Amino acid sequence: MDKFRYSWRGVDRKGHPLRGRLDAASKEELVATLRQQRIRITGIQREFNPPKWLLFTTKSRTSTEEITRFTRQLATLIQAGVPLLQAFAILHRGKTSKSLKTIIESIHKQIEGGTALNQALRLHPEFDDLYCNLVAVGELAGMLDTMLERLANHLEKSEALRVRIRSALVYPCSVLGIAATVFILILAFVVPAFQNIFASFGAELPWLTRCVIGLSEGLQHHGLWALTSLCMAIWYLQKQIKQREQWRQFLHALLLRLPIAGQLTRHACTARWTRTLATMFAAGVPLTEALEAVQGVTGHLLFQSATQSIQAQLIEGHTLSYALEHTHGLFPSMVIQMCAIGEESGALDHMLEKTAEHYEREVESTVARMSTLLEPFIMVVLGVLIGGLVMALYLPIFQLGQVV
Repeated sequence: MDKFRYSWRGVDRKGHPLRGRLDAASKEELVATLRQQRIRITGIQREFNPPKWLLFTTKSRTSTEEITRFTRQLATLIQAGVPLLQAFAILHRGKTSKSLKTIIESIHKQIEGGTALNQALRLHPEFDDLYCNLVAVGELAGMLDTMLERLANHLEKSEALRVRIRSALVYPCSVLGIAATVFILILAFVVPAFQNIFASFGAELPWLTRCVIGLSEGLQHHGLWALTSLCMAIWYLQKQIKQREQWRQFLHALLLRLPIAGQLTRHACTARWTRTLATMFAAGVPLTEALEAVQGVTGHLLFQSATQSIQAQLIEGHTLSYALEHTHGLFPSMVIQMCAIGEESGALDHMLEKTAEHYEREVESTVARMSTLLEPFIMVVLGVLIGGLVMALYLPIFQLGQVV
């Protein structure tokens, strides 16, 4: 079921005004969630959810880097013996973004009104279930500083993994984007000038030149229509993929079969899965409950369904290594062996942590290898585009010189 973003206003048990944002399927679900926190609603307004292609112009949520920095600072303050309310007051006075200041202020007021920290965090979509569950465990066990420290380490390593993958794709995508833009500009403005020159020759043009002129004329006459049709087709395809889970499963399965991208995706999902499970299990969360929070952490449907299957087999009494072995080869054999060793030695969290570190290193090496392979590919693509245009535009002039 799709969820919507709602802005809400209310008062706590002591009459202090509160406000915030929350994702919910309906207003009734939002009201029920806030009533559990003993918050009386005074106003609800549904916010506009922009399409993904507009997200680069709007920033409605606090970034992961800010959440990670906030977690690290809060853990440091609590470890230093600063009371929780005073710690939030210190963080609010710090140099943070306006959106994070609003969140800190809201959480501070809710804690001041008697709400537990994990319950206050659940009212803000910036903190996922994993974050809130670990905070709840820390509060119950009296080790909130330790849990926040583990959360900060987990968020930093997960963010570093995303940055490595993103940085490997920025350079080739930007170069190819600039090359495509230059290619279109040449077709739109340079080729027509040469076309007038070629018309005065009165001779048949080479096939390559005729192809380039045809592309230029098609771009001038139908370029806007083609761009609009392409955008509409992409939008419609994204909508259909979002609504049809079978399509998403097919695309996710296809991604794992690609030569280099498949291995990179598998290793990245494995690293994120094992690290999150190690963090939850080391915090004292039972394995079956930890798997509940791990399901959506990879963002990959095959890993999500495999996690559900693993959870069901654990409830039936099987071991984690046995359940991993029956995921149809989704997890590498090393993960299964490390989990089996961890279960036998009673150090499953340590083995999962070591497995995550191994596959994070594998992601780094795969990213480096992919970057090395992409550089010659980009040069070949640029050479074909630019070289083909130069040949198409100057070949008739060379032929005319030979005739003369």
